[in-house]
Amino acid sequence: MNWSIDFAPLIPEPLFWAAAVVAGLLIALMFLRRTRGAPLRMLAVAAMFLALANPTLREEERDYLSNIAIVVVDESTSQALAGRPDQTKAIRTQLETRLGNIKNLEVKWVTATSGTDGHATGTQLFKALDKALANTPPDRIAGAILITDGQVHDVPEKVDALGFNAPVHALLSGHPDEFDRRIELITAPRYGIVGQSRDIELRVVETGKTGSASPNVRLKIRREGQPDETRVTTIGRKETIKLPFPHAGTNILEVELETAAGELTPANNRIVVAAQGVRENLRVLLVSGEPHAGERTWRNLLKSDASVDLVHFTILRPPEKQDGTPINQLSLIAFPTRELFSDKINDFDLIIFDRYKHRGILRLGYYDNIARYVNEHGGAVLIAAGEDFAGRFSLFRTPLSPVIPGTPTGRIITEPFKPKLSDDGERHPVTRSLPGANKEVDGDPSWGHWFRQVDVNVNPNAGEILMNGADNKPLLVLNRRGKGRIALLTSDHAWLWARGFEGGGPHSDLLRRLSHWLMKEPDLEEERLLADAKGLNLSIERHSMADKVDPVRVLTPGGKEFPVELQVSEPGIWRGTVKVDLPGLYKVETETAVPVQKLSAVAYAGTEDTVEMSEVTATDKKLDPIISATGGGAVWTKTGGLLSSSDPKSISMPRISMLKGARILAGSGWIALKDREAYTTRGVKLTPMFNGFAALAALLALLSLAWWREGR
Repeated sequence: MNWSIDFAPLIPEPLFWAAAVVAGLLIALMFLRRTRGAPLRMLAVAAMFLALANPTLREEERDYLSNIAIVVVDESTSQALAGRPDQTKAIRTQLETRLGNIKNLEVKWVTATSGTDGHATGTQLFKALDKALANTPPDRIAGAILITDGQVHDVPEKVDALGFNAPVHALLSGHPDEFDRRIELITAPRYGIVGQSRDIELRVVETGKTGSASPNVRLKIRREGQPDETRVTTIGRKETIKLPFPHAGTNILEVELETAAGELTPANNRIVVAAQGVRENLRVLLVSGEPHAGERTWRNLLKSDASVDLVHFTILRPPEKQDGTPINQLSLIAFPTRELFSDKINDFDLIIFDRYKHRGILRLGYYDNIARYVNEHGGAVLIAAGEDFAGRFSLFRTPLSPVIPGTPTGRIITEPFKPKLSDDGERHPVTRSLPGANKEVDGDPSWGHWFRQVDVNVNPNAGEILMNGADNKPLLVLNRRGKGRIALLTSDHAWLWARGFEGGGPHSDLLRRLSHWLMKEPDLEEERLLADAKGLNLSIERHSMADKVDPVRVLTPGGKEFPVELQVSEPGIWRGTVKVDLPGLYKVETETAVPVQKLSAVAYAGTEDTVEMSEVTATDKKLDPIISATGGGAVWTKTGGLLSSSDPKSISMPRISMLKGARILAGSGWIALKDREAYTTRGVKLTPMFNGFAALAALLALLSLAWWREGR
């Protein structure tokens, strides 16, 4: 039960108070003039005004509500360092016990983790607190307790933004005397031109209390294919490091900072910069022999590729054709053999011979140049063979033959056949998953027939047969020679697919992949290692032509490593997924066979939050403004004893109590929550106190006494 007195004046309040003022002045005048009966008149006027005020006794039946305390547990990236998870767990265990002993208190537990949207937002404890407040009445909130290392990045500037009138306390994990060093990346390129290099700017930053460690630090720089470089720098000095781009695709540079004695964590002592190497427009030289239906297929394919600059020559006038036509009347131009195959041959990324016959147009020395272009300069040659490749004018009968992966037998097969993928072809990225390859009709792929093929013999060590044709003879052969690559397509009927004959086929996919593999497109490499992460799940994908692959090695942000076994997912592809504990940058490496010796990939597990990892030392400074404004306190829970320094569970918790109406709710060794005394009203009983006959009788009695006193 709860009692109170309500007043509901019988006349308008302005008139009531005006009359009360006038009456008060008259009574005061009577007392000044020492009028007889002035006290009794004053009592009579007071009774009259009390009756006009209409006092009522209010009797309420209330149900008191429990107070609500909200506890926000920080589980961000920095809270996963240096034994803080165990310390946080110990704080929570003791806090559950102490809050559970407080009567009429309800506790809401909220967990604040690192963001999952990929943005660098840092630790968002007050955002998590706001979500908990969405369905909590503000008048029942006794306070908020934050279990954190103090590295909070969404502290409100004004206390009004909290939305409740209660203290905010912080139970701090970690030590007040921690220090940490990290590498801060100032600028880093996302791409670069192959063959060039770009600058990376970084510096070493130290946070927390500086220890006795020297300000001079040592950086270890690792570049692909180069020996490690060691560089000495000082804290805060900007360093510029060259990132070379030796090849297209991902180019990786790793910088590692040596760990100082007493440093909080080495997890942010390593950065890996992965930038894409981009080649300038690829230059392709297409040399066609006599015009044929497939010539337009090659030309249209290469012209439609925005990354390709095409130079195309068709040999319409062989040297033996001399008919006496004056030079100034010829519409054809001479084939610039010296310029193309001697002076500027190394400017091309790919040379395609499309049904080309050796008829003396190119000197034998130029074929020598082409062979050196492949072996020594990393060039690429594609031979799309027709009938010419089987005869006496074949390119195989030139100094180019040592790099050609197939030897013609002189036989030309003219019968319908459907190209089929070989075992290697099902695994090779050029032909793997070609549309229609696995949609078999009567045992054959669903694409259309071809009708002509040159019979060749392929040495098992001279190349990989990706496709077979008539009589199961090699149709597409790829090989690596020296630094370069070469491909042999033993049929000139790919144009039938382009024309849609018998439903056509994936000519565009096949020929584009083939040409880009020759030009060393990273996505088409046979040996690849990929890494990706969603949350703390690290996914690894390995591409290989081998029958089996070895486990890969995963390097964690803290410098540890562990192996991961991969399972076959599809021909030529192995996959594996592993759950990691610590958010950060993971590097995956493997040892493999030729043509490459080591593959590596990087992935960031968790949310890549540079804000979160920029400062990891525990602090009470960031929360101090909001804690002070609400009357709360920040308490270091880690004790300073010798034994406790090595035991994360050895903590010192403050005493917790409930207070009413206090402004200061924290002190040495104690914190307090605010008793809000919230309630709901079940019923109200109103009893008039001074009205009706009782008020009239009191008024008449007092007036009578006043008259009697004046009459004496």
